Amino acid sequence: MELCLNSTRVLSWTHHHQQQGHRFLCKTSISLSFRTPFLQSNENSWKKPSNPQKIPSFSRQVQRSAFLRRRPREASAPPPPPPPVDVGLEKDGLPADISVTETPEPNSRVRLHIEAPPAVCDDCYKRVMNEFMKQAKVPGFRPGKAVPESILISHVGKQNVQKATVESILKRTLPHALSKVTERALRDSVHIVTKFSDMEKTNFSFNSLRYDVIVDVAPEVKWIPENGYKNLKIVVEIDTEIDAQRASERELRQRHKSLGLLQIVTDRGLQIGDVAVLDISATNIEKDESSAQNIPVAESKGLSIFG
Repeated sequence: MELCLNSTRVLSWTHHHQQQGHRFLCKTSISLSFRTPFLQSNENSWKKPSNPQKIPSFSRQVQRSAFLRRRPREASAPPPPPPPVDVGLEKDGLPADISVTETPEPNSRVRLHIEAPPAVCDDCYKRVMNEFMKQAKVPGFRPGKAVPESILISHVGKQNVQKATVESILKRTLPHALSKVTERALRDSVHIVTKFSDMEKTNFSFNSLRYDVIVDVAPEVKWIPENGYKNLKIVVEIDTEIDAQRASERELRQRHKSLGLLQIVTDRGLQIGDVAVLDISATNIEKDESSAQNIPVAESKGLSIFG
């Protein structure tokens, strides 16, 4: 190392760059551990040696790289994958109007045919690419700096770019499309009918994106004609008014009996208005009356009969 440092050309090159203000060594904080005293980081110590010696060009290149070499970074774990791309906010402004066609469906549903024009698709595509450019770490490019589109797509993956763009278009256009049915739509009832794989095949710079959505809505009730309920008539078939009155009185008496307390009467027979409580049983007897057998199916206890 002493042969490399005793070179006139090295000193003259360093002195030349000191005059231009490009200094590669700190004045006070760095002290090089070489034997030659004139290489200490002191402004007064940069003097020409008394016995300069010539060194090969290879040694000079090694010496120059020693001044320009940066401190190596500590080894660290590989960087984590970039977070998901933020693909838009709700009710975000659009560069162009979208087309929405509403078609009624059975079972209180509405189909919305939505068409996002090329201007909206291209704007979403550019937003996605800008987010990928900020977050992706492409070899050879500083983070956050401009990266050619083709290189960025090959690094991130064309399929990932397509998916992120479709998600951005859906998140930015759906709130505008659903604003027409907000008052009628049921909560969490939006279903995208179009396949996601079909939407990924769209060329976002030149073509529009079309997709269908089905929304459950509250059923609409209408009187035909208006205030028609006031003219509703209910018909009850009865024979005569007297029969209807008797039937209502009989039903009322039975309800009262079911709610009241019963008293056992033993000094008379049954009369109209009484309640008879019966226990019923059946027995099968042979013709010669030699044997008898109970019939469990026919048994009933506590059967009330209103008189």
